[in-house]
Amino acid sequence: MGRRRAPELYRAPFPLYALQVDPSAGLLIAAGGGGAAKTGIKNGVHFLQLEQINGRLSASLLHSHDTETRATMNLALAGNILAAGQDAHCQLLRFQTHQQKSKNKAEKAGSKEQGPRQRKRAAPAEKSGAETHQEEVEFSVENLQAVQTDFGPDPLQKVVCFNHDNTLLATGGTDGYVRVWKVPTLEKVLEFRAHEGEIEDLALGPDGKLVTVGWDLKASVWQKDQLVTQLHWQENGPAFSNTPYRYQACSESGTFLGLGTVTGSVAIYIAFSLQRLYYVKEAHGIVVTDVAFLPEKGRGPELLGSQETALFSVAVDSRCQLHLLPSRRSVPVWLLLLLCVGLIVMTILLLQRAFPAFL
Repeated sequence: MGRRRAPELYRAPFPLYALQVDPSAGLLIAAGGGGAAKTGIKNGVHFLQLEQINGRLSASLLHSHDTETRATMNLALAGNILAAGQDAHCQLLRFQTHQQKSKNKAEKAGSKEQGPRQRKRAAPAEKSGAETHQEEVEFSVENLQAVQTDFGPDPLQKVVCFNHDNTLLATGGTDGYVRVWKVPTLEKVLEFRAHEGEIEDLALGPDGKLVTVGWDLKASVWQKDQLVTQLHWQENGPAFSNTPYRYQACSESGTFLGLGTVTGSVAIYIAFSLQRLYYVKEAHGIVVTDVAFLPEKGRGPELLGSQETALFSVAVDSRCQLHLLPSRRSVPVWLLLLLCVGLIVMTILLLQRAFPAFL
């Protein structure tokens, strides 16, 4: 029996490092590149349209945004605003889609393309009375503010995230500092040293608290720049002597946990019990750089179809893979209620037969 394989959803012309899903528009956003080295490998952010075709989830390239000499290593999404970590900087991008009636030849000849690079995709024709109007989907990406967010000897932004109402974003990198910025002006509102060494991940909570994890084997909770509590791996983790374990990531709670490994394997677990439901060994064959679930909101349920969940993974091999978890069999609620009613009726009948004066 051959090794289990995950379907390839998309292959980019550059290594992929970051991934986000916009469920409202059904977009999968993948980013990466070859960096500033003159290797001929481009840098970009690709916007993919997710669709259900013949019962299968598929993706097609809707727009390619060139990031010139900077590879995007991390992403955060807030509505139609992307925060992209590029080298030591954070670049804000705004993307938009809207329908346009196609122009006739005379109109096209007299029009000039303005603004950022755009890619148009023809949509099905719509009939209105005696006329047929051909519409197109116009997609545009605009560079907003950018700011340097890391100042280490080899500066690199490693993580970025928005707060719950998308008014702030936090960044962390190789210098161990957390910096918090207003959106969209990128005015700095907070800066403090959170870790000795690189910050690996961070998350902003709705109560204003901030969680950080770093290479110094610590996971910390902050209220602004004041330490609330801290976990040390040696104190809270498994008792493995002489093994350099560290906290790797912090994320929101949910139904499932998606995992990508340095050997390219991908797994899906139940979040509360860590029961493994899905596993593909060496799906990518090289380090998995990011994973993202298809959210169960917006167009998510429509795109999921009969599947319980869908996990996307990207890696340095330039591939985006799709990992589907089929719906597990469960007893419908109505059937459970019917069984309960039946058991109650049977109990009453048995008691009435055994004890005629019962009722």
